[in-house]
Amino acid sequence: MRLTAPGSARQHDLGLAILRVVTGVVFVAHGARQVFGVGFDGIAGAFGEMGVPLARLVAVLVVSLEVCGGLALIIGLLTRPAALALVAEMLGALLVLHPPVGFSLPNGYEFVLALLGAAAALAVSGAGRWSLDARIEARRIEATGDLGTARGRA
Repeated sequence: MRLTAPGSARQHDLGLAILRVVTGVVFVAHGARQVFGVGFDGIAGAFGEMGVPLARLVAVLVVSLEVCGGLALIIGLLTRPAALALVAEMLGALLVLHPPVGFSLPNGYEFVLALLGAAAALAVSGAGRWSLDARIEARRIEATGDLGTARGRA
């Protein structure tokens, strides 16, 4: 294997699976930590202090998205819409929560930016062949015989 050669289809699918699972685990862990550590009231209070409108509703939506969207990424189900929703959440976090404190952790936006990039890559690329999305698409093609529109999906 040459280091500068394009990857094979198998390598691309492995890369997407790794990206999906690792990104999904991070989102699930972050959402679960918020629910079981801080709680919805604590999250809503923090959002309210930051000027987020409808802070309680936003807290519930954000945590639900992180847990459910993260699980969707892990198993590769509805990967593109889940990833797109997570991109929107990370854009919100980037624009509302993190710019005032700068780039570097612990309070900077570097981690949010990395998650935004990972979710955006999955929204663009899809889940790859090692996912439930790919299995569902393969069954749809098998049932309908629709081979012409199958390229690029999964």
